[in-house]
Amino acid sequence: MEQSKIDMFLMVNQKYFPEEKINCLKEKLKNMENEKYPLLCSIRWKNPSTYLLISVFFGGCGVDRFMLGDIGMGLVKLFTLGGCGILTILDWCSTKAEVKERNYKHLLSIIA
Repeated sequence: MEQSKIDMFLMVNQKYFPEEKINCLKEKLKNMENEKYPLLCSIRWKNPSTYLLISVFFGGCGVDRFMLGDIGMGLVKLFTLGGCGILTILDWCSTKAEVKERNYKHLLSIIA
């Protein structure tokens, strides 16, 4: 793919991916077929800040975990009221990184 398209994509979407994997992402995008670029631009990535807010306000009920697709942990948080608050606090610290990692894995599945 052209360098200008890579730069444009990363400029717009960099906040959705882990910072430490941006260089690796650039290399993978360089080797990607040009036909996949419109698909990448049409995807709505999960916003880490939105998930953090959901985790802060509704994390004790497990809503954040249900939205991430982690049904088992969502049920545990729901029935234990966030693990008596401990799991909720841990999720506050890890939610943004988890969402960015899931976005990155989704992008890699599209590129491959």
